Amino acid sequence: MSSIRTARLMDGTAPARRMLGETAAAAAEITRRTGTAPCLATVLVGEDPASVTYVRMKRARCQKAGIRSRHIALPAATTTAELIGTLAGLSADPDVHGILLQHPCGPHIDERAAFEAIDAAKDVDGVTMCSFAAMGFGLPGFVSCTPGGIMRLLDEYDVDPAGKHAVVVGRSAILGRPAGMLLLARDATVTYCHARTADLSAHVREADIVVAAVGRPRLIRGEDVKSGAVVIDAGYNAGNVGDVDFDTARERAGLITPVPGGVGPMTIAVLLAQTVQAAAHQLGVRER
Repeated sequence: MSSIRTARLMDGTAPARRMLGETAAAAAEITRRTGTAPCLATVLVGEDPASVTYVRMKRARCQKAGIRSRHIALPAATTTAELIGTLAGLSADPDVHGILLQHPCGPHIDERAAFEAIDAAKDVDGVTMCSFAAMGFGLPGFVSCTPGGIMRLLDEYDVDPAGKHAVVVGRSAILGRPAGMLLLARDATVTYCHARTADLSAHVREADIVVAAVGRPRLIRGEDVKSGAVVIDAGYNAGNVGDVDFDTARERAGLITPVPGGVGPMTIAVLLAQTVQAAAHQLGVRER
């Protein structure tokens, strides 16, 4: 009989399902009280297969939650100016309560300029500078959905970041950086690393909580995971492979997210919850 201890899996499917149930109830209440269902507009540039699949999945979840979805498919040759015009139009449309620009949009698009065309009140994906500042200063606003999902997953498994050393491997504006800020706001001591960090293994070995969000398959090796650490794999690469070498890391970690089925479901759940929150605010619906 093997004496190897394996980590407990942090399943995101069950808590995401519960969140979606709560979101559906809130959406139904808004619809009953105002006659208007919350609406999420999705914008997709080109036909990248993975992006098409993600958008289809999000629209299906919207339908189950009683959220209307409006999809705008733009050709791959769409310019930054044209995309900004589309997003500005949706921002000005009172029938749209949340906007999701599926990214990446292609190398020819200035994504930051496109994100900034989204009204902060409808930035339910948490991608604008306004949302980033709100996360950094702990002010009201929408969080980036994947980092927000990570924090909810930690709560689901009774992981209190306070006093813990959290190492975030990744520095993107919508994942790594906001994840670190949300952990800092919960009193974790945060170290940011990335693919070019010297001696990355040494930093990971010191982590009580590891958030892998750099987009490199199996970059985090099991041998570098501290015994009993919480390992959050927010990476997704071809072949359903995360940024963590799952098979070896689970032999040392205390808790670990699978890929898929860990962070992904929570991301979508947060997106839809924030869409309903945005609709409630815009329609003047207050909680009873």
